[in-house]
This record gives sequence, C-alpha cells and structure tokens, in this order.
Amino acid sequence: MTAFVPDVPLRVFAAVAGVRSLRIEIEGVLDFRTADTLVTAVSAHLEDNPGADELELVCTEMGMCDSSGLSALLMVRRRTAAAGVRLRLTDRSPQLDRLLDLTGTLHHLTGEAAEAREGHDQELPQQ
Repeated sequence: MTAFVPDVPLRVFAAVAGVRSLRIEIEGVLDFRTADTLVTAVSAHLEDNPGADELELVCTEMGMCDSSGLSALLMVRRRTAAAGVRLRLTDRSPQLDRLLDLTGTLHHLTGEAAEAREGHDQELPQQ
C-alpha cells in the first residue's frame, strides 16, 4: 500500500516487514497539512494487518515536524497501543529528537530516555 496525496509534501510507504512486523516510511514534511495523511495510513495499515505486533515508522526522509505532526505521532502511538502493537520510530533526525525531548514526548513515543539516546547533547559545565 502506498498513499500519496497530491500537492501535499508528505508520502508514506507502507509494507509488511515480517510475519508480524509492519513498516511505514515517511517522506516529506509532517505538519498541519499532512498530519491526517500519516494517521490515516497507519490506521489502514493496522486494520489490514490485525496480527501485527510491531509497527516501525522510518523517519529517514522525514523533514520538518511541527506541533500538528507531533500530534499525529501521538495519535499513532494511541492507535498502536490500543491495537497491542509496539511502536518504533527509527532513523530519527536530531531535529525530531530535539522536538520530542523538548515536549517531553521522547520516552512516550520511543521508550528512550532523553539522556540515554545515542548522540545526546553533552551537559554544559556550571559557571
């Protein structure tokens, strides 16, 4: 399944990655114009694969993510949790990690603590 909405800078590519694993690649900007595209694609993918126990959102090609994009990610998290599906956000950009960290949603969406993620900022010495 591939969802593409013309004139909207987001494409999602959905695939079955294994017997019980689902994968969605996000390409483009996740903002107020495109947030529903992601949520709709995830919902359809979950409905089409009721035996899945894991959904990987691949963020390699995802550009900017605004507050509506964050809201979409949180909605995806709610939908996967309700379906008993583990959510993984992979290949996140430093900007997305920063947004998740600043909003206190990093652990909720990824299961990672801000301090434990790879490439975390070094603590600045006290002056």
